[in-house]
Amino acid sequence: MTPFLVSRSTRTRAAAALVASAAAVALSACGSSSSTATSGNPLAPTTAAGGGAITVGSNNFPESTILADIYGHALAAKGFQVKYHANIGSREISYGLMKNGLVTLMPEYNGALLSYLDPTAVPTSTADTDAKASAKLAPILQLLNPSAAEDKDSLTVNAATAKNLKLTSTSTISSLTEKVAGTLTLGAAPEFQTREQGLVGLKDKYGLTFKGFKALDAGGTLTETALNNNDIQVGDIFTTDSSIQKNGWVTLVDDKGLFGFQNVVPLANKSLPAGAASVLNDVSAKLTTAALIQLNAQVAAQGADPAAVADTWLKANGLS
Repeated sequence: MTPFLVSRSTRTRAAAALVASAAAVALSACGSSSSTATSGNPLAPTTAAGGGAITVGSNNFPESTILADIYGHALAAKGFQVKYHANIGSREISYGLMKNGLVTLMPEYNGALLSYLDPTAVPTSTADTDAKASAKLAPILQLLNPSAAEDKDSLTVNAATAKNLKLTSTSTISSLTEKVAGTLTLGAAPEFQTREQGLVGLKDKYGLTFKGFKALDAGGTLTETALNNNDIQVGDIFTTDSSIQKNGWVTLVDDKGLFGFQNVVPLANKSLPAGAASVLNDVSAKLTTAALIQLNAQVAAQGADPAAVADTWLKANGLS
């Protein structure tokens, strides 16, 4: 199936009306991509409350796949039955599946989730972000313990643009100015155009309007290639992406906090069987930003299998 585009930043309301129908299509058309999926229908609604399988979902970018495999493999190592629903797509779709009980567990990013649930929220810390997001969750859902690992959307410029504008790793988004932004083309996932943590917030918080926008993907191959080829000068590249250092790109400091706190956190159905939350909290306790960068590099730069990378990390951290 053709995957839905996804970004960790949040808030396309236009897609909300499509959740129910898209959920049904996604469930019938997408298969599990994990090598550890159990036999049977991997996309059947979870019956975890009755002792059945925990259905672990992931969005369609590599980091989400890695994290889903980490969660699933950690649970399987402790005897839980696990199934996978991979490459779901945007949060507008995946949250609908979670809310309807069709997916039991997803790797999420607390700030992006909060921005989706409440675009007006202004969190002051990781704990505050979690508390505000939890207050807005569907009644059947819960956030487990957040990890120290953060992965944020960013405005990242290519090497040529950084050189021309004399931008460095200490340069801020504010330093672009509206005049400079008006000469640059920005590339990102289509939903970046309508999200608070996207063009809306860049205009509201920074007063920036770009020369043009190219709808590409969520910090993936399309965006990275366009940035390297100078088809775009600015891209929404995730901050844990090893391509930034590899290509000499410069990520601008988000000096007004548009992209907020973005800790990796398990979003789970309250029907999780006894003991499952403890396993996932143990994973969060070990997961760091540095580890996330290394995991991404192994998959994206070295072509490693996400499932194998997840297994190696879990064993190295005593979690399997």
